[in-house]
Amino acid sequence: MKILALESSAHTASCAVCDENAVICESSLTTGLTHSQTLMVMLCDMLKNANVALDQIDAAAVSFGPGSFTGIRIGVSAIKGIAHAMSLPCVGVSTLLGLAKNIEDMNVIACAVMDARRDQVYNAVFDMSRGECKRLSEDRAISIEQLTNELKNSKYDLPVFLIGDGAKLCYDKMKDEIKIKIAPPQLRLQRASSIGFCGIEQIKKGNALKASELMPKYLRLSQAERLREEKLRRELQ
Repeated sequence: MKILALESSAHTASCAVCDENAVICESSLTTGLTHSQTLMVMLCDMLKNANVALDQIDAAAVSFGPGSFTGIRIGVSAIKGIAHAMSLPCVGVSTLLGLAKNIEDMNVIACAVMDARRDQVYNAVFDMSRGECKRLSEDRAISIEQLTNELKNSKYDLPVFLIGDGAKLCYDKMKDEIKIKIAPPQLRLQRASSIGFCGIEQIKKGNALKASELMPKYLRLSQAERLREEKLRRELQ
């Protein structure tokens, strides 16, 4: 099975084609340009350079959240369009699960963290022992202080590794209070290939969707929605 995967949930834009055993091709940018500027151009160039045609693709996967509202919408919309046009099964993959997949072969506790602003992170914790991603928590938005206290009171027998674009932020705030490690830069950020491998696993479990069924997964309201609710609340007082 060849799967096309996109990752656009944070600053890094990434695309890849994988099969069950290998990354066939992958391209990634962390430049500050918007994903609407880079993602599809990068995807087309990658497929051309790897001599992979869309009609060779069997399925599609995308990180569907949590993360940047705009970035998630761009990635999900792109995969929905490709999957609909090519009649491909598709899956949405948790961004946090994809991050944990980056360090699947390490015997550690993966603490995936994405900067959610306001001293919060999007977070999930995984036991990576025995070569698998075993969930220890659901995807959630949590304050860094709360996560620090939770890790401080945990009784994990394995080293705790921070991974994700919020890893450095959390490490700097946690390192004096708890024993914690940070994933190396080459494994720390989002990768489409990890989303692809997670997607293959989900499809094999029978969790494939039609393009029309694929939707983003947000953990909290967007800034615009929060501001609108605050305005309405003030008007009602």
